[in-house]
Amino acid sequence: MQLVQFHILPTLYTVSQFQTASNPLHTQAGNSDDGEYPLNVTTSGNQVNVTTGVVDTTVSNTIFSDNQLAVYQVDKVLLPMALFGSSAPTAAPAEAPAPTKPEKNVRAADSPSGSSDTSVDASSAVSLNRKTVEGVTVTFVVSIIAWVVCCF
Repeated sequence: MQLVQFHILPTLYTVSQFQTASNPLHTQAGNSDDGEYPLNVTTSGNQVNVTTGVVDTTVSNTIFSDNQLAVYQVDKVLLPMALFGSSAPTAAPAEAPAPTKPEKNVRAADSPSGSSDTSVDASSAVSLNRKTVEGVTVTFVVSIIAWVVCCF
């Protein structure tokens, strides 16, 4: 819940108001008095850059804006230092031995025609492209934020 709330500012900021905003900006996550989940915003013309201490990104689009609410699209999920920052470097864990993969032998009569393989991969693993996953995540978070803000 704090990760979603980290994407919400308690005060409306238009793109032009980010130019005069005083850093750090407090978010809905955590106690706003102690600044546990701050964002830092810098601008260059109409470009708004957001820094969390873990992630640097840019506001790439205004999805919705009126005089009470603004929803902006960012290129990355904002990760707060309080949740995702490392406090101290840790030693790398010892390398685990490689797992062995059990093989299933297939009789020649059971194998597909033209196949000369004698083993079958029984897993149903799916490989995902990282860029696609990040894009879906950002869209999902923006959708959640819009829902949270509108419904509560």
